[in-house]
Amino acid sequence: MPTSAIDAQDAAAIQAVKEGVVVCDRSHWGLIRVSDDHRIRFLHNQSTNDFQSLKPGQGCDTVMVTSTARTIDLVTAYVLEDAVLLLVSPNRREFIMQWLDRYIFFADKVQLTDVTDETATLSLIGPGSDGIIEKLGAGAIIGQPYGNHILVNDGVIVAVGSGLASPGYTLILPVAEKQKLWNEILALGAVELSDRAWDALRILEGRPTPDAELTDDYNPLEVGLWQTISFSKGCYIGQETIARLNTYKGVKQNLWGIKLNAPAEIGATITVGDEKVGKLTSYIETAEGYFGLGYIRTKAGGVGLQVQVGETTGEIVAVPFVSHEYP
Repeated sequence: MPTSAIDAQDAAAIQAVKEGVVVCDRSHWGLIRVSDDHRIRFLHNQSTNDFQSLKPGQGCDTVMVTSTARTIDLVTAYVLEDAVLLLVSPNRREFIMQWLDRYIFFADKVQLTDVTDETATLSLIGPGSDGIIEKLGAGAIIGQPYGNHILVNDGVIVAVGSGLASPGYTLILPVAEKQKLWNEILALGAVELSDRAWDALRILEGRPTPDAELTDDYNPLEVGLWQTISFSKGCYIGQETIARLNTYKGVKQNLWGIKLNAPAEIGATITVGDEKVGKLTSYIETAEGYFGLGYIRTKAGGVGLQVQVGETTGEIVAVPFVSHEYP
């Protein structure tokens, strides 16, 4: 994970996200195909969102959690006619395959297939992405809800949502078609976004990632992933804990952005006065300055709070990917 300044090329790509369009190769992210008759019911019982309300052509973000509602990964699901595709974080691909397999019992008709190596995943990000989607023959998807997707020529799935808070689309396609489509997208004016620039963007926008913001120490309500949680769907792994936290307003800490005045170390203790109030979980140095993500105790405050982060100071700011409002 980067702890130093991004270069000029990455800075230009991040700027293009605000004003134009970038393309990011996410093919190293895990892609798991869940098929057979019980696939929807199975996924409904294994994560935080309501799969039984989804129809083919729709999708959602959902969180895989432990039995005590600790976060494993933030997953994007796309419901197809005959299967569900799960886009999972690169460092959670094998873990989630094994995790889901543990919950398939003898009578369950559920098949798990890791299709990462035979597929490619690209994200188009920025206000200019609509124009490219139109030229790729997927204009019908523009303006549809998050997670909705259509199939276009050469077996390309085009889905609403960039993977970040910025507008855009995710494309899933056979790996044999990747180079051709990549070249076509660049020819249509997209700027390449490197993995390093993606990570900088996800920090600036507040997208949590495993081993940093998504760990055994935090639950989805503390992260602020309200949009991924159904409070009406009934029983699932971790449901009792999440329901109790929501009912009794029991969230003790929240994930926030932190505008820093100098470099900081990931893992640094965050204090207000003499009191420890949190921990820095991610950090990036950009052209605009130093920025991090961290958990802050709810009682300490939120936006505008002045904090000490290790040897430097900072201010708590909102980040668009997460929310801390009780719905």
